[in-house]
Amino acid sequence: MVNPDFLFLPRPKHAVLAVIATFTLVFLSFCFPPFQMQSLKGVRSAAWLQGSGQSLSPISIDYPEEGSVFPPGITPPTFLWRDAAGTSWSFDVSFADQAPAIHALAKGERMRIGPIDPDCVEDPDDQPKLTAQQAATWTWTPDAETWAAIQAHSQATVTIHGYRDGKTALSIAHLNISTSLDPVGAPIFYRDVPLMPSRGTNGVVQPLAPSTIHLIRWELRDIRQPRSRTVLQNMPTCGNCHSFSIDGKTFGMDVDGPANDKGLYAIVPVEKHIVIQNKDMVHWNTDGQVGQVRVGFMSQVSPDGRYVLSTFAGPNLKLRDSYYVTNFMDYRFLQVFYPTRGILEWYNRATGLRQPLPGADDPRFVQTDGVWSPDGKYIVFARADARDPRDPGQPPALRANDSNETRIQYDLYRIPFNDGKGGTPEPIAGASLNGMSNNFPKVSPDGRWIVFVECHNGQLMRPDSHLFIVPMSGGVARRMRANTRLMNSWHSFSPNGHWMVFSSKARSPYTQMYLTHIDADGNDSPAILIDNATAANRAVNIPEFVNMAPDGIQDIQVHIADVQ
Repeated sequence: MVNPDFLFLPRPKHAVLAVIATFTLVFLSFCFPPFQMQSLKGVRSAAWLQGSGQSLSPISIDYPEEGSVFPPGITPPTFLWRDAAGTSWSFDVSFADQAPAIHALAKGERMRIGPIDPDCVEDPDDQPKLTAQQAATWTWTPDAETWAAIQAHSQATVTIHGYRDGKTALSIAHLNISTSLDPVGAPIFYRDVPLMPSRGTNGVVQPLAPSTIHLIRWELRDIRQPRSRTVLQNMPTCGNCHSFSIDGKTFGMDVDGPANDKGLYAIVPVEKHIVIQNKDMVHWNTDGQVGQVRVGFMSQVSPDGRYVLSTFAGPNLKLRDSYYVTNFMDYRFLQVFYPTRGILEWYNRATGLRQPLPGADDPRFVQTDGVWSPDGKYIVFARADARDPRDPGQPPALRANDSNETRIQYDLYRIPFNDGKGGTPEPIAGASLNGMSNNFPKVSPDGRWIVFVECHNGQLMRPDSHLFIVPMSGGVARRMRANTRLMNSWHSFSPNGHWMVFSSKARSPYTQMYLTHIDADGNDSPAILIDNATAANRAVNIPEFVNMAPDGIQDIQVHIADVQ
């Protein structure tokens, strides 16, 4: 609870020392006002060290990390720590602006698995489990009043003391966190999926059985609210990658049509009640090769909503000729998927025509992951030498990053859009020719930065994927501070450019969603978990900020005959 008059509570065993320390603190704070809050932590620790006659053992704080920056209004975080000495703890929060300190007590509860979705349970004995470290972790979540008081001040130092008998401090840790003045300013639209790979009667592994596709949901999250809102569910087919125009007025999404045709794309205006109908569908497979050609990969609506940019394999290539695809029964990383051939094409909504983008249409290369600069003048994309998805006699890969995977490493390039005329592609220094696979670029709203995924092979959802930031014009790429230990991808900038959302498997194989703050110099802060984004046995992917009010979309209905 908040206690504006907090001074540390004297313990009976060391009452004299406590009184002396208290008197000293009051005297110094009266004579030297700046001393009051800056030295509270030191006086308290010194008193316990002198009184106990022993040094305090360290507490390991796992979350938040040192230097974490929280957005204003976000729901209270759950502090995570490990302490071999203590069984109860106190939290003392002091502020750089000399505001009254906060004192709170925490008995400590062990970390627990959150609620699960019973519809996504296949094997009752195979449920989400804590790691050994997580099982040894203690937790504390500030109440709303306490967290609001902490957020009201920019810089805070959190001191945790651990006790065993409630009297003598045995352990200690300090943590500096802050609340940014920059609001997030927009909701996050994302796909909420079960991780339920299945093996068909023919032995072929699928990421999700057709009978369970209805379990996929699309959610909208205001980070100031404790829960997300479901805006789309029970689709009759699988919906895939989505994108919004930078002004938040146009929405596009890949849709699997009849016979698993990948050639349908929905484009609709953003409204509170969106209805996707036949008239809103673009049929990429105009040559009639339904189900044969994988098209519309990583489609992106242009900033003004006039065009759609996408990767197309071409009419003479089947799915198995242009993509390396391998599915696994291991739900932790159940699919490897990346193009080995393809060109960039753009679709004009006014004319209904689709045409290659010169400079990104060379069949000697695979050109993919195309995204727009905020002004619509440039395209940033990933490129690699084209090759067959599999060599003759190539053994099957048994897991992600298996040495038997087809090896492909992309480099990032920039090309002018030039009203669809294209131009000469230029490699982006720092994101090319570095012995790694550079992919899935996103351009900041001010056009200054590119954040991309770097991994050893393939793209996007890789165990070793990390986020890097580089100037739009190229330069030295920096590995971002927000990276977690396992899989960092699916990132998206907030409309104001101060925040970025991304997905990670750091805490669980069931992918979760995180935030990081990015300052004017491109420096980012440690990852902040967006709590309660989904059930403990479901995963978050493709999170994207939408430039609209939090209630800008209430629901999305899909009424198209082609997907029945």
